[in-house]
Amino acid sequence: MVLHARAFFMEHLKLPFAEATVVGNTYYATPIPGGPLRLRIDFARTIRDEYDGLRLATIHQDRGELDAVEMRFEDHKTFDHRDAARGCSPLESGYGTSHEFRDGSDWVPWEGAHTNGLRDAIEQYASTWFPGAWKTPPPRRAVSRITQKVPSPPAARGGSRTR
Repeated sequence: MVLHARAFFMEHLKLPFAEATVVGNTYYATPIPGGPLRLRIDFARTIRDEYDGLRLATIHQDRGELDAVEMRFEDHKTFDHRDAARGCSPLESGYGTSHEFRDGSDWVPWEGAHTNGLRDAIEQYASTWFPGAWKTPPPRRAVSRITQKVPSPPAARGGSRTR
């Protein structure tokens, strides 16, 4: 069973970079088209074949890795809801982590993941190394489903008097 990395990066995190691809379990992006910097996001593996977060790296096309940071799932509350439903506490094995392999072929390791906190942290990192590259769409205005009739203004009287 694979990590379903493409689904995680493209559908759950919904990263906004147009020039991006997933190869294996790694996300690659060129946030500023034509620029020398690249963004690489890998899953951070623990010693027990679990993943406890993501490792983000800024790569220069000529000089190699310039910076790297690990963002833990636990710190960004990615699996808090799932772990609470399972009755798993922070002191137990498997808390805030994901496993690569399971017996069922339909099992998805990111089931129940809440990625808003993690996505916000990735946005903050990207805005440091790739200013202006994170394009957040403006919020949509809510369309009212109720139409109201507005009374028309009274007709203006002309200059002549009639009786």
